[in-house]
Amino acid sequence: MKRTTVHSDLVEALSLQDLCRFCHADEDWVIELVEHGVIEPVGSNSGNWRFVGTSILRAKKARRLSRDLGVNTAGVALVLDLIEERDSMLRRLAQYEAS
Repeated sequence: MKRTTVHSDLVEALSLQDLCRFCHADEDWVIELVEHGVIEPVGSNSGNWRFVGTSILRAKKARRLSRDLGVNTAGVALVLDLIEERDSMLRRLAQYEAS
């Protein structure tokens, strides 16, 4: 019988440099996202920032909005907040319809 091993590719946290590589962006762009509240790092300064879960996903979506559609950082923040609000409302509607 062939033995299998469990291998996880989950990433718990990314440093600023890792997030830049993941998003194909420079540090100034990521810092601008932090300044506009698009993503929230854990840590007191950019040298020890760590980005987890939601911030990593928001940074990737922000990069696509910025690169593909030319949306500026303030617009990215607005779009991501509206998408999350819409998703929340759709989940609540689905729960209401299921009951």
